[in-house]
Amino acid sequence: MQEIFVSQMPAFKKVFKKLHENQQKEVKNAIIQIIKNPETGVAKRGDLSGIYVYKFKIKNQEYLLAYEWDPKERVLLALGVHENFYRDFKR
Repeated sequence: MQEIFVSQMPAFKKVFKKLHENQQKEVKNAIIQIIKNPETGVAKRGDLSGIYVYKFKIKNQEYLLAYEWDPKERVLLALGVHENFYRDFKR
């Protein structure tokens, strides 16, 4: 099996480091799912084309993880709760 590189953008890192340890564990599980099957997320259209968003829950709170992928790499773009996620991401 080929090695897949995972890179993180500053917007993702900023939110991830503020999470509690148990929340970070859930995000890491979501990242593993994305590495295994990058098409699990929903492909976005329009001005967000080429970006996928994976939705998952942490203690009844829905989080969204935006990423791009190709066969050798996954780029984690943003992480956050659903409220204002797309508005802030477009910036």
